[in-house]
Amino acid sequence: MPPPSLPSPTTAGLPRWTWIDHRRGTPAEPLVRAWLASELSVRAEAIPLVRAAHGRPRLGDALRALDVSWSHSGEGLLVALGEGVEVGADLERARPRPRALEVAERFFHPEEYAWLRALPEPDRHESFLRLWCAKEAVLKAHGRGIAFGLDKFGLAESDGTLAVREAHPHLGGPWSLHEWAPRPGYRAALAWRPR
Repeated sequence: MPPPSLPSPTTAGLPRWTWIDHRRGTPAEPLVRAWLASELSVRAEAIPLVRAAHGRPRLGDALRALDVSWSHSGEGLLVALGEGVEVGADLERARPRPRALEVAERFFHPEEYAWLRALPEPDRHESFLRLWCAKEAVLKAHGRGIAFGLDKFGLAESDGTLAVREAHPHLGGPWSLHEWAPRPGYRAALAWRPR
């Protein structure tokens, strides 16, 4: 029997995603399995979730054409599912980050820091959150997470959206990004590249 294929996404080329209400301190994986089971029309127990060497979740051999990623923050859980791509998801609750510029100077790409520093204070916080979400999503899809290095690639804004501009050769690509506010007080990003 062939593995189930992913239903067509509502936006062409965009991995499927969902928001799940998630209480802090409760495991996310059972909720992820339940959503995947619903999307793929299989039993939750049949979802073969495994962890790669650096902890990245993967779907086992029976579903190897598909990729999954999730992130939780505050009261939300964002789950993404893509076909023929490596996908990363990040969700962040908006909250004051008084040291955002210091963090950007130390860990972000120099051009991202310069962009943030040039923004007025209210815009700086929102832009930092956007950058953080998009960078985390890329690094989750890549498989190494933050350990790879937030400064190893640069994001730039063009026509109101972020895109990967400069990247370390080991980051691979090409990368696609989608960012949005899934609920008031939250930012989210999906990143994906062809397998």
